[in-house]
Amino acid sequence: MTDWQARAAKLYDGGFRPMVIGGKWCAAQSGEVMEARNPADGGLLATVPKGGAEDIDAAVAAARAAFEGPWAKFTPFERQALLLRIAERFEAEWETLCLSDTLDMGMPIQRTLANSRRVLGMLRYYAGQAVAIHGETIPNSFPGEIYSSTVREPVGVVGAIIPWNAPIAGSIWKIGPALATGCTVVLKPSEEASLTVLLIAKLMQEAGLPDGVLNIVTGHGSDAGAALAAHPGVDKIVFTGSTATGQAIARAATGNLKRVALELGGKSPVIVCRDADIDKAVPVAAMSVFANSGQICIAGSRLFVAREIHDEFVRRVAEYAAGLRLGHGIHEETEIGPIISARQAERIGGYLEAGRREGAEVMTGGAAPEGAA
Repeated sequence: MTDWQARAAKLYDGGFRPMVIGGKWCAAQSGEVMEARNPADGGLLATVPKGGAEDIDAAVAAARAAFEGPWAKFTPFERQALLLRIAERFEAEWETLCLSDTLDMGMPIQRTLANSRRVLGMLRYYAGQAVAIHGETIPNSFPGEIYSSTVREPVGVVGAIIPWNAPIAGSIWKIGPALATGCTVVLKPSEEASLTVLLIAKLMQEAGLPDGVLNIVTGHGSDAGAALAAHPGVDKIVFTGSTATGQAIARAATGNLKRVALELGGKSPVIVCRDADIDKAVPVAAMSVFANSGQICIAGSRLFVAREIHDEFVRRVAEYAAGLRLGHGIHEETEIGPIISARQAERIGGYLEAGRREGAEVMTGGAAPEGAA
């Protein structure tokens, strides 16, 4: 047994992991739970609450109470100091956070570990922004008669919905700016990967985050997510995920004209010009789509290659792909981890079949590896 395997066995043992509302760790009001399984082997990691609309109501109420209560008394310098403490707490537990991410959604451990500087840097950047927020005095057409100025104030309660493909970074992108500006948060992680987000909330609590400032409701998007997007007590909704879900969230947000920020999926081409250094371009082009098993919104899912180098480039990308090491995310030699779920794997298989029907040539792979579940 490797060190990572031993640590994994201690981190998640199949038991119940509660969500947090108003600083209290709790089950869903319905009592229902969801299973969190390791996508690499299907093993049960834990069970988590299957939250619904009633839990969203409680979380929004807790966030509102914190926003209008103790959190409102925090000065920008105090928010900055808190975010820096959170970053220090994360840094101290970074390997545990990374292991959780790897177990929960399959990203190879070497990749999660490598993200530390970026994520911790983001947190510290947001801490700096807490004391850099300012208004403006604006010249106008009636000097001496009219005084024009702007004042920036916290939006209020922010609802955040994140996908499963990068729980650590996805959480910090949503939570960090909200806390820096004095807002409170209700966050709904993906039902496919909730465990790391709960661990993040625990570490933030340990760093001194007041009760109710961050509330986590685990559950399905069709229940908890929809309730959060439509909730009249939420002042802003932020979402990362599919275009179709983003459209539904934008429609739901119109009820109280809440502010909306959407980061939606797309198809991003990698462009390779005729004078490119092929030795350098091949691994970059390949890993732009194969990183995180292709499960990432910035994946370079298409290649635009100059005709003069097309054939050689395609051949070399195929050779590079064929040499990538597939395996369990906690094995340090793994370069490509598992697909998040059987449903996602079936979707990928459907794209492969569609490509074959349309005349595409399979250069390497084209089917699930032998022994894959």
